[in-house]
Amino acid sequence: MYRYEVIIYWSNEDSAFVADVPELPGCMAHGDTYENALKSAKEAICLWIDTAMEHGDSVPEPKGERLMYA
Repeated sequence: MYRYEVIIYWSNEDSAFVADVPELPGCMAHGDTYENALKSAKEAICLWIDTAMEHGDSVPEPKGERLMYA
C-alpha cells in the first residue's frame, strides 16, 4: 500500500470529483463520487509507479506524517 497524499475536490468544469496526487507529477484521477475518485486515484498511483519503474525513472518517497490515502 502506497501512502501518498491525495487531494480530492469537486470540478464544476468536469462535473466530477478530481483526485490529485501532488507528489507524483501528472498523477490524477476522477470519479462521480468522492469514494470513486479515491478508488481511481489508488489505481492511478499504482500505474504511475509501475510506469516509472518500467522506464527506469525514480519514484518519490511519500512525504510527511499527514493523514494520507492510497
